[in-house]
Amino acid sequence: MKTSTIAILAITIAVVGIIGYAVAHKQTAPGKLDAFATCLGDKGAKFYGAFWCPHCQAQKALFGNSVKKLPYVECSLPDGQTRTPICIEKDITSYPTWILADGTHLNGEIELAELASSTGCMLPQ
Repeated sequence: MKTSTIAILAITIAVVGIIGYAVAHKQTAPGKLDAFATCLGDKGAKFYGAFWCPHCQAQKALFGNSVKKLPYVECSLPDGQTRTPICIEKDITSYPTWILADGTHLNGEIELAELASSTGCMLPQ
């Protein structure tokens, strides 16, 4: 191999490694809404959605890196056509649906301020 080929290969490996580290670090870094998302679950709120639902993805996006702390329940089986037993039992027919501890259903994309108001969880400043 020529020296220039080895140098290009080494640089490529280094760049791929740096990108991989950055992606892995971002996914494990704490999110600014971690406490809020955890509080929602502690207060008995549940977020029901489906992996194929664009409104569910938009709802999750509001939480950024804190999405991993959400009290999320997947309602779709991998075929994308069948609901999970828990969502059938809870009569979840539209996504996203939030069910609060008192049984209140909030359907559609819900603003964080409304979730805070409905559950008593504090949004960070």
